[in-house]
This record gives sequence, structure tokens and C-alpha cells, in this order.
Amino acid sequence: MNIKYLSGLTCALALTAGAALAECSPSKWGADDTIGSANLVTAERTLMASKLIKQGKSMPLGITIGSDTPAFPPRSLNLQVVQPNQQGGQKLSGFGYEGNYNDDVLQTWIGIGSQLDGLGHLGENGKYYNCLDEKEISVITGLTKLGTHDVPPLVGRAVIVDMAKHFGVETMEAGQHFGEADIKAAAEAQNVTMGEGDIILFHTGWTDNKFESEPAAWGGAEPGLNNEGAVYLASLNPMAVGADTWGVESVPPAEGDKLFYGHVTLLKDNGIYILETMNTGPVLRDGVNEFMFVLGQARIKGSVQAMINPVALY
Repeated sequence: MNIKYLSGLTCALALTAGAALAECSPSKWGADDTIGSANLVTAERTLMASKLIKQGKSMPLGITIGSDTPAFPPRSLNLQVVQPNQQGGQKLSGFGYEGNYNDDVLQTWIGIGSQLDGLGHLGENGKYYNCLDEKEISVITGLTKLGTHDVPPLVGRAVIVDMAKHFGVETMEAGQHFGEADIKAAAEAQNVTMGEGDIILFHTGWTDNKFESEPAAWGGAEPGLNNEGAVYLASLNPMAVGADTWGVESVPPAEGDKLFYGHVTLLKDNGIYILETMNTGPVLRDGVNEFMFVLGQARIKGSVQAMINPVALY
């Protein structure tokens, strides 16, 4: 599947979904809550997660991105490095020395590469998390509620469930999906427990084996979670769910599934954050599938998503 086709399919499914009314239930954290599962960040959980640091190692979970990084259409990135007031080799004598410096100008969609999906990202029938209406929060200058700048540092216990290993492959296939039964079986075989407040990440091998060698294929489809699997994960009450893929869910979707409806289940219905393109391979190759997770995203007021580089500490 290519990106152009994926874009058309997304629009078609969005129109279909809009034909039916969706129910909305207030958040379990209260009618005024805007941070969802970030309420699960507690001093107790942070201290427990810190006990997972045995080797004193850290590993970045974010990938390096650039103007050539495949992204969900029509997203793009453009970076320019400039040297203000230094044309023709001029130096900045006003500094008290012959100074020179570089600055950068970034024009970009935020949803590129490793990213945090905020609770205002995907909804249904005009509603977002905690029954917030698009007419109330979706302003061109930034979300008036649910912006990622309000999300506190996400710190806690993280686990990786190796779905590629479960299926006996290095890389799962595009459109290959998994749900409750496969998640449970893989977790049990790999001695991984999942519970309230955890960050649950899935390894499919997709970024390890496709991102650099086949970028078009990497960005045009993916293996991942199916709709039923998202419902199961939500029942565990995690802080966040993520994967080593750009959209976490399978593309094309499983037969009978709605495209990216797991996003609706997690974000809108349960206030659970989504972590996309998490570089899980290096952590697994270090023999680790449980670690302390630390994320402090850039606080751009009203932003829907955030470019991120969480750190795995173990």
C-alpha cells in the first residue's frame, strides 16, 4: 500500500464513520480532566520504576528524522540553517570579538518520526477525550484543551512485547495484526507482565528492517495492533501504548476493522497516550524488555502531537 492510497482510504473511512453517532462517556478522572492516563504518574510508580535501573545504561527510543523521512500525508519537514547578519563573511564584532553563529528555521508538521499522540489527536463524530467538542477546542492557533504542553513528564515502568519473536520472524509483514490472544501468549512466553500505569511497547521489527533500507515501504503500510487488541490493552489501564511503527496499528487493517480505530479507543475513549516509532530494537538486543521510561516532551502550547525522544533507563 502506498501513502497516496492510504490517504484516500483514510478519508473514505472517516466519512463512513461520521455517518453513525458515537456515544461519549465522561472520564473516570472527572468531568474536567484533560490529561487522562498521565494521572497515573505518581511518586510511588516513579520510585518503583527507578529500581529497574540495574546496569546504569540509557538508550534513546526516538529515531533521527529529516526532510526525507516518510510521513503520513500531507505531512512534511523542512529545515534551513541560517547565519543572520553574516552575509559576505561579516563577523559579529558587537559581541566584543569576531563572532559567528548558526541558527535554524524549522517548518514542519509535528507528527513525523517518533511522536507522542496527545488526547486531542483523533476523535469521532466531533468528540475528543472526555466528551470535549471539536468546536470548543480545535482552534487554528492551537488546541484550547488537550494540548501536549499540558502533559506532565511521563515516567514509569515500560515493557516491550516482542511480537516478531512471537510470530517467529525478524520482521512482521505489512497488514499483519495481533490482538488479545497473541498479546497474552507473547507476554507469557517472554515473562512480561503488563498492568496499570505501565508503558506498553510492541516490537514488530518494522523500523529495524525497513526504515533505512525501504523507506517508501516503511511509510506506506505496517504491521500492528488490531481493533480488538486496543480494547484489551485499554482494559489494562496503561499510561501509554506504543510500537516500533509509525502508526501502531496494522495498515491495511484487519478484515472488518476500522482504520486507526484503536486510536479512538485509546485516546478518545480511555485517555491513553500513543507512542509512535519507538526504536525498540536496540533495547531488546541489549537483552532488556523491562525498564524505566522517561519522557519530557517539548511544551509547544496547544500542540496536538509532540516530536519525542524518550529514554529507556536500565
